[in-house]
Amino acid sequence: MSAKLVSSRGGLQQLVAAAGLGRRKAPALTTHVTSRAPVCSLTTPKTQPTVSQHTRGLHTSIARRSGAAGVSRTATGVTGVTSTPLPEITDVYPNIASHKELYEFSIHHPDEFWGRLARSRLQWEKEFSIISDHDMTNAIFKWFPDGVLNASVNCVDRHAKEDPDRVALLWEKDEPGQEERVTYRELQELVCRTANVLLDLGVKKGDRVAIYMPVGPKAVAAMLACTRIGAIHSVVFAGFSAEALASRINDAGAEVVITMDEAVRGGKTIPLKKVVDAAAQHCPSLRHVLMGVRTGAEVSMGPKDINLDEALQNAAPYCEPTSMASEDLLFLLYTSGSTGKPKGVAHSTAGYLLYAAVTHKQVFDYHVGDVFGCMADIGWITGHSYVVYGPLANGATTLLFESTPTYPDPGRYWETVERLRINQLYCAPTALRLLLRYGDEYVTKYDRSSLKVLGSVGEPLNHEPWVWYNNIIGEGRCPLVDTWWQTETGGIMLSPRPSAPEALIKPAKPMRPMFGVAPILKDANNVDVCGNNADGALCIQSLWPGAARTVYGDHNRFLDTYWRPYPGTYFTGDGAHRRRSDKYLLYKRLDEVLPFEKHGLTPARATGNCKTPVVTECSCCSFSRDISSGNIFDYDIMSEPQVEGVPHWLIFIVEKEMVVGTILQSYCNWRSARCSVLTRFRRLLGRRCLKIIKHERINRSCSLLNQADIFSIILFKTLNL
Repeated sequence: MSAKLVSSRGGLQQLVAAAGLGRRKAPALTTHVTSRAPVCSLTTPKTQPTVSQHTRGLHTSIARRSGAAGVSRTATGVTGVTSTPLPEITDVYPNIASHKELYEFSIHHPDEFWGRLARSRLQWEKEFSIISDHDMTNAIFKWFPDGVLNASVNCVDRHAKEDPDRVALLWEKDEPGQEERVTYRELQELVCRTANVLLDLGVKKGDRVAIYMPVGPKAVAAMLACTRIGAIHSVVFAGFSAEALASRINDAGAEVVITMDEAVRGGKTIPLKKVVDAAAQHCPSLRHVLMGVRTGAEVSMGPKDINLDEALQNAAPYCEPTSMASEDLLFLLYTSGSTGKPKGVAHSTAGYLLYAAVTHKQVFDYHVGDVFGCMADIGWITGHSYVVYGPLANGATTLLFESTPTYPDPGRYWETVERLRINQLYCAPTALRLLLRYGDEYVTKYDRSSLKVLGSVGEPLNHEPWVWYNNIIGEGRCPLVDTWWQTETGGIMLSPRPSAPEALIKPAKPMRPMFGVAPILKDANNVDVCGNNADGALCIQSLWPGAARTVYGDHNRFLDTYWRPYPGTYFTGDGAHRRRSDKYLLYKRLDEVLPFEKHGLTPARATGNCKTPVVTECSCCSFSRDISSGNIFDYDIMSEPQVEGVPHWLIFIVEKEMVVGTILQSYCNWRSARCSVLTRFRRLLGRRCLKIIKHERINRSCSLLNQADIFSIILFKTLNL
């Protein structure tokens, strides 16, 4: 039988006397552990120390090791402990005197740490008495399982009550200078009206709703309206093909889709309703399509279609929030499906919301009144966590960026920063590398003095754009947080901040683990890789509230992908280098390893000379025709589909559903495919190319080619090594 531990003090069930906060390795996770919150009066074994004995032992242990005398303290927490104060912990345990001790407290006493933050930073309809209940064997994780709350209340209602005229959403439309501000009071009404429209259509708690919309207030309201009535939203990036959209609708069993007539991006329109109509023909579960107006374009309306704007006008302005258990699902977000059928990553309500809020505040040093500018689309996890849920849970003013980095010119980001007085800027390395090639002129003409923190998300940020971002954009005065995390983690896992105040930030390295996150490196035999200057598979040996709970409808796939490769730990799929105990560098996906790396040929070196003013992104993957040799397939992404003037390039127009493996069979050794596609698909492109090289059939729901009537131009060039 599995062991089960019950404690009257969350996080302190493993006695402090045996903990020793100086240890780096997290406590071994038992098969099944249930931890109860301090308010719970259920029985505690007499052989265990009382809560006060636990607490006194902890204070004594920290004081003995820290030499904490003389640390300055204020009513808001200990100053000089960590980069952004964490008073919920430091005020209760005043002998925690450094960021290292605070981090180790979060690792060795996770329930105490997260339990206190959950009470402080979320609003509960019914407060929890159990902090965690985990079954490691089956990868079933529960945080605050008997608590009751509603995400829309946490993100909107409580702020609308406290400060109704505070701006919640800053909608930066495609054309510069046409921003629209939405206050928390206005957002609350829009959310409630949208929720009532869904209720009128018969949507109920637990139903799935697909959202295929561009960034804008109505899209955010659609997400929060689902949470208000207990429906589970599945946002699909408004650029995916009809096939990709249909596959996600069918997998989730969604009965309602919310979309717009068109999207506007970079001066161009995208016919979203047309894509939905094509997808709907292959979705037997779909009952209704709600269509909002963005451009006013003429669209066909069928028996399933409802004008969203008219429905909103007729809906009641208030909707009573549904009581949701902490572990009720909040949303599904489908990964690219680059390694097979797209995975519906499922996140729960309380744990995800808490982790998004805490990481948003602690990583970006957010303070009330700041304008937070995350440039991501809501179709990605970054948009979920750091455009919508994290900032709104903290009562922030959050940016909704509808355009592109280069429209109408490459100064768009910096003009937006000046005009909207953005304080934290969070964008992708692909955008930074693209903008770097246009030089400093488009940057220095705009005032960037409002910026306090810079951030990078999506993939590793290499050295050159890091230096440019830090020195030119931030003028060397803004902390630059190069973050690493995944759809499955729910929020930031590695980042230079939080840290000790003013701690050194190394270029192009995520560096430090987040509170509650215990990274570990593993070799191929599941043996811990110890010491510094070490490489291995990056795993996480602790449990954190923001972790995904399952792959929707396929928990066995969830186990096989993340929890069985290295039993007892979460497998990220990434390789990492550890320079010191708390400084990590992410360098590659482990399914994209070159066969020649033992000879010093890494992906970075293999493609380092490929970049030109035309080619803004390049990477490579490997394949092999037999066990005695390996070949490299290089893929580059062009900023524009320029063809003229490039000698010896063969142009192939490949229809979306064509199997193109035969085209490549005559090539060997080094090949280059240069594709005019969105840069955000760089990693997805690599895996698709690998499948093509191996002559594998690509899933018909390929998200890369983003419209049914659009071709991709693939250019092949043979290079001699």
